[in-house]
Amino acid sequence: MSLGNDSTGTATWKFVAVAVAAVLIGAALSPYVAALTSGLGSGQPAAVAVVHIDGSISDNSVDPVVEDLREVRQNESVEAVVLRVNSPGGSVAATESLYNAVNRTAQQKYLVASVGQMAASGGYFAMLPADRIYVNPASQVGSVGVRSSVPQDLTSDSIISTGPNKLSGFTVDQARAQVRTLKNEFLNTVYAHRGDDLSLDRTELAEARVYLGARATQNGVADDIGDLDTAIAEAAANEDLDNYAVVEKEPQRLSGFAIAIGGDRSGANRTVVVQQEPFGFNDVQTPQFLALYGAIEDEEVIARG
Repeated sequence: MSLGNDSTGTATWKFVAVAVAAVLIGAALSPYVAALTSGLGSGQPAAVAVVHIDGSISDNSVDPVVEDLREVRQNESVEAVVLRVNSPGGSVAATESLYNAVNRTAQQKYLVASVGQMAASGGYFAMLPADRIYVNPASQVGSVGVRSSVPQDLTSDSIISTGPNKLSGFTVDQARAQVRTLKNEFLNTVYAHRGDDLSLDRTELAEARVYLGARATQNGVADDIGDLDTAIAEAAANEDLDNYAVVEKEPQRLSGFAIAIGGDRSGANRTVVVQQEPFGFNDVQTPQFLALYGAIEDEEVIARG
């Protein structure tokens, strides 16, 4: 009996000691718990998100950027967005998809564009919905226009087709007309977003010149000189953010993919990078409409607009 009482007493004291320790630990941690609970209840700290458009614009490269923009739109803690652009443009269709995603984002959140080395042709088109465009003095901006190319030979006596344009899709004259239509849509979009700022008339803009950043701020193609930090500060200031986080979405470039194809003389794996077809399809030659600044190897240009 006496042994049982001692055991009961010991257990009681252990219980009391554990309870006291729990109370003390809880008191010590309560400020942190309260802070965490407050954070969870009111959302994450206010943030400026940085989304990158980097490299040529194709369906493959656009999809991750569109997803990044969707995420920042849905994130209530993101108060403003900076679009960091370094692109010579690319496929017209992919550029339009990117423009639509940027436009949706700009309609919901304050959006500033920051140009690195280049925002030309489709790269410029995609960022037009931005509330402000910052460039470096030597950034290359502009190239408002569209071009089309066709494979050198799409006719063959060994292929039976159901229509005269089944292989080529359209004639050269029809391609020229389509390019003019796309060019006019490009020009209309520029004037819709920046018409009040531009000192260039429609004919001058249609020359598709590329302007250095300093000149672009004078003719209204861009707004001001400033780097990425300037753009972030402007985005935060517009939303009256004193203390804020910068959430940077990593750029994703899909210019090629790597394949390990075996060992070299040292026995280590050897890697070969295979360049993907940037705008079309690897195994099918099709005409391309491009909002692109720069040369493409083996391209036959049939129309400029």
